[in-house]
Amino acid sequence: MSNYSSPVRDPLIEGSKSYTDITEDICGPVERAPRPLFFLALLVSGAVALMGVACILYTIWMGIGVWGEHKTIGWAWDITNFVWWVGIGHAGTLISAILLLFRQKWRTGVNRSAEAMTIFAVVCAGLFPLIHMGRIWDAMFIFPYPNSRAGEGILNLRSLWPNFHSPLLWDVFAISTYLTVSVLFWYTGLIPDMATIRDRTKGFQRRIYSALSFGWQGTARQWQRFESISLVLAGLATPLVLSVHSVVSFDFATSVIPGWHTTIFPPYFVAGAIFSGFAMVLTLMLVARKIMNLEEYITVSHVESMNKVILLTGSIVGVAYLTELFMAWYSGSTYEQAAFMYRATGPFWWSYAAMMTCNVISPQIFWIKSMRRNLTVTFIMSIFINIGMWFERFVIIATSLATDYIPSSWFYYQPTWIEIGIFIGTMGIFMTLFLLFAKFAPVVAVAEVKSILKSSGDQYLAKYEAEDRAANEPYLQGTREGSLAGLAPRHKDDQP
Repeated sequence: MSNYSSPVRDPLIEGSKSYTDITEDICGPVERAPRPLFFLALLVSGAVALMGVACILYTIWMGIGVWGEHKTIGWAWDITNFVWWVGIGHAGTLISAILLLFRQKWRTGVNRSAEAMTIFAVVCAGLFPLIHMGRIWDAMFIFPYPNSRAGEGILNLRSLWPNFHSPLLWDVFAISTYLTVSVLFWYTGLIPDMATIRDRTKGFQRRIYSALSFGWQGTARQWQRFESISLVLAGLATPLVLSVHSVVSFDFATSVIPGWHTTIFPPYFVAGAIFSGFAMVLTLMLVARKIMNLEEYITVSHVESMNKVILLTGSIVGVAYLTELFMAWYSGSTYEQAAFMYRATGPFWWSYAAMMTCNVISPQIFWIKSMRRNLTVTFIMSIFINIGMWFERFVIIATSLATDYIPSSWFYYQPTWIEIGIFIGTMGIFMTLFLLFAKFAPVVAVAEVKSILKSSGDQYLAKYEAEDRAANEPYLQGTREGSLAGLAPRHKDDQP
């Protein structure tokens, strides 16, 4: 009879932390002056953001004729960037909500970054449809306005939706709903931590955090309501993510253009959003981990768990790519087959190759455990995956439009420096917002980290492992000697 004791999980909190240490380590960077590395990162991201704002203003002033679009390719970098940012944003709240519903303890190191990523990515995504309209001052027409022809009196309050059949309006509904739920979910989790900072600060800073904490006192009733509302919002956010990104995919799937008119797009877009979202969360986590000195709370175990999900979702995306190719062949449609042949072997072959390499081939390195736990490899791979997901959207949009049913209108799209500047500028806006958030709010959830300390702290896990080894020793010794001691209980708690 052999004895086997399940190995203890890797600690999620390192450094033998106490509750006071957790508060000091996570809230300290918020209360103190930032490190020079933080100022350097903020300076670089701020400069890139200003460049992007300048390109946006130039586009508004001159018109979208400064872009490389054409009558054939009316959607190009602008809508590619929109779908890419929406995909990244939709994954953040989904990651946090699903991990909360399944009670995953490693959620504590990633949930705050993921939720903040959602807010800032959706802000960046919302810029592109407005700019793409060409006349941004006409953006009011995507909202209902009073219909003065409806009649007299109270009937004048009726509203008119002039573009209800437009995919642009669908996106307004989807993104605004998702942004509202995401902000509520994100800020609900922040309230206890805002109260913690309030109690540690003085003067003007204390008044600011007092207002932000909404009178939180940490009573049993408040914690009960906090848990309830968190679960309710997580339950709302999870199906909402699936529906919202499905609506974004309908922008393409409801058309008759070869390469777009396919029923696989809703699940395909959702899987791709989760895939790119996890990669972006990893990028942000590793940056925050270094700049904010949080290596003991965002551990290698967190990174490994994230890489496992990336490996799974990357495989799902790969299956979706192969399914698209199979259905194009199986459909027997000459136009559908030609569209996919053009993607792989036409003038845009390089973008298709980059998509397949970054999204399908490169994540397979995470089958190796040492690679999953290597921070340098993980950071590089997170960048590769987001590059690949951008090329996926570019392949879907640009190559499908470049060759329509009339060969005389075929067109090879090339972006202008204005389009490139706007895209890079939104990255600067995104990172600037994230760094400012990391400065003025805890980037790791203090209350949730404390809740798992005694089950996932390294000092407690080491203590349990030592106790378990000591309790098992009589059993092992008895087994070796063949005596009745082999029937001894494995652990002191197993005594009747």
